[in-house]
Amino acid sequence: MKTPAGILGKSANGLPQPSWTSRTPTGNDAREQAKAQPISAETKTLVNMIFARFMAIYGHKFKSCFETEDELRIAKREWALSLRGYGESELVAAVNRCKETLAWMPTISEFLALLREISGDHGLPGMRDAYIEACMHAEHPLEHPWSHPAVYHAGRETGWFRLRSEEERQVLPAFSYQYDVMCRRVREGESLEQPVPVAIENKQANTVADFIQRFTAEHDLEPEEGATLLYYLTLPRGSKIRQRMQQQSQQKLDQRAAGITLPDEAH
Repeated sequence: MKTPAGILGKSANGLPQPSWTSRTPTGNDAREQAKAQPISAETKTLVNMIFARFMAIYGHKFKSCFETEDELRIAKREWALSLRGYGESELVAAVNRCKETLAWMPTISEFLALLREISGDHGLPGMRDAYIEACMHAEHPLEHPWSHPAVYHAGRETGWFRLRSEEERQVLPAFSYQYDVMCRRVREGESLEQPVPVAIENKQANTVADFIQRFTAEHDLEPEEGATLLYYLTLPRGSKIRQRMQQQSQQKLDQRAAGITLPDEAH
């Protein structure tokens, strides 16, 4: 069903076909296409390259992912929308990593994760690290020197109160969506405004973040592990979610026989 020319989306003269993303639209399809975000010819070419390499790497496994030409066309459009802003060298490196580590063609999210791991992704921290940073500094967001403006803006759009008070399973999807939007804007060349920390007189030296760093170092924990275990200290005092997360962190340490007792408060 799918030939190399069909995968590449090229005509006989080697150029991308005008109908790469859709058939001739009519009715509702035309209105939907009018709303669609434009995809550059360069991005289309790069996605054609990626799919051609996937076909060569994964063979029948790749072809089995798409039952019809329409499914293939829709998939290529989704990939193109997700990969805008990335250059050829970054994409080639990610495809090579797929070839080395994955037995099947990756999903878009898996491919994006590889891109971020390889390229550093414009200085953007990983989603999990960004979420922890936003939660830890949600009480006084303008007093913190953010690792990247995207983290601050994603936290602001999600809502600082939500990040301070809601359980992770409730607020993480919302933060993840907002952070993905901010990351996409950065990759497309937009410069996000860096919030200016507010100068506070008599500012206490021992903030929660400082305590977590000291506690982590004193007990020879990895920085990410310490931040995860002590994340509950950033939640409202006396709240059920804070108590529950503290208990879960303590259980993890007890299972390792680490001999560490987690504190109830930062001091």
